[in-house]
Amino acid sequence: MSGATVTAPDGLPAQGARVIETDIPARLDNLHWSGFHTRVVLALGITWILDGLEVTLAGALSGALKDDPVLKFSNLDIGVASSAYLAGAVIGALGFGWLTDRIGRKKLFFITLALYLSAAAATAFSWNLASYALFRFLTGAGIGGEYTAINSTIQELVPARYRGWTDLVINGSFWLGAAMGAVCAIVLLDPAVVSQTYGWRIAYFTGAAIGLVVLFMRMWIPESPRWLMIHGQPERAKDIVRSIEASAHQKVSPAVIASLPRIRLTQRDHTPLTEVAKTLLLSYRQRSLVGLVLMAAQAFFYNAIFFTYALILTDFYGISPSHVGWYLLPFAAGNFLGPLLLGRLFDTVGRRAMIAFTYGMSGILLAISGYLFSIGAMSAQTQTIAWMVIFFFASPAASAAYLTVSETFPIEVRALAIALFYAIGTGIGGIAGPALFGVLIDTGSRGSVFAGYLLGAVLMIVAAVVGWRHAIAAERKPLESVARPLAATE
Repeated sequence: MSGATVTAPDGLPAQGARVIETDIPARLDNLHWSGFHTRVVLALGITWILDGLEVTLAGALSGALKDDPVLKFSNLDIGVASSAYLAGAVIGALGFGWLTDRIGRKKLFFITLALYLSAAAATAFSWNLASYALFRFLTGAGIGGEYTAINSTIQELVPARYRGWTDLVINGSFWLGAAMGAVCAIVLLDPAVVSQTYGWRIAYFTGAAIGLVVLFMRMWIPESPRWLMIHGQPERAKDIVRSIEASAHQKVSPAVIASLPRIRLTQRDHTPLTEVAKTLLLSYRQRSLVGLVLMAAQAFFYNAIFFTYALILTDFYGISPSHVGWYLLPFAAGNFLGPLLLGRLFDTVGRRAMIAFTYGMSGILLAISGYLFSIGAMSAQTQTIAWMVIFFFASPAASAAYLTVSETFPIEVRALAIALFYAIGTGIGGIAGPALFGVLIDTGSRGSVFAGYLLGAVLMIVAAVVGWRHAIAAERKPLESVARPLAATE
């Protein structure tokens, strides 16, 4: 940026190109865990709880939507509506991901959450398949946008030594939302409690109400100092870091500050899409392929099974739609306990080994349980136990896909990278999955459903091999050393 101002290490202006030397990343990584980090996790991580709530409601309410006297959905209609939600998440991630890198993380917190809660409330007023699918599409767009803004912010605010476990647990909190959705379904689908004409409609208001509370929780969260330091606001970034240190009661002495590593950056207003494409397709091509494979495999695995688990219980095991929620609770417990108990190993044993282990175990166990299902050796209870064990490993695997994509690309393209790989992976593995399984379940053939399970298992095993061979050992390393900022200068 010729003719612009240089900010010297002491903050004083100098002549020449607009370059700064800063210790902001090192100061953020130097922090110990504090109340500030806990509040960030609660206010931002609740996105995954909302997504879990939405996805669970869609699955648990499928029986009620089929029985509703107005909608009268078929299994194919359920699959189409589920795919509409995922399509919205893909498009929302792409659009909002681009905006997140361009205008900042914080503004997108409110835009995406407002879209989510508005669309979730509107879903309760659906009158046919078209309106229901549209509102689910818009709900998904809000959630997809949330993924990009929030994953990037959490990565940039959490110290390096806590990053892996924190990210996995936050993504795993999806299953706290799933448990909430299951409980809502149990209560609201009970004819003795709520009329079945309104029960599923009230359920969708639950997500909107939670979203409204979260909107106020986010008021105090600062913009990412790492984003600010590159986008022409280094002094504001420095003030935010000072306030974080003060709120965490970790005031840093001048001697410690002087010893911290610094990085020189050429400031920029934005990153052109041509540079984004060059970074992802050329400079970081191998990392891009790894991210794509991990995202696509887990998206098919999760969305195909989870969006249709209620149909398996009702169509093959004869479980009443009003009782489906009870079977989800142990399923959700396994999914949350996986990241909670295995997450720290991603920071100690390492990313590559744990990615290979969790993806591989998920695929092998799904293939085994799918075969037992195909020969009629499973009951509803043993099927649920099998899902619980499978997803104990699959949940940290899926979370590791988001962790991998969000930490292995430069800050200037981080949010858009998350969006792109989420979108492509979900487009390949997620959107087609629910519709495909809806068709397979409609055949009434256990063998057909097993073929779908086997496809998901193969994808996970392939991803395990790719992760072992090509994933980056990013554990406990500063983001700037894992992926050097594009703006960095010698």
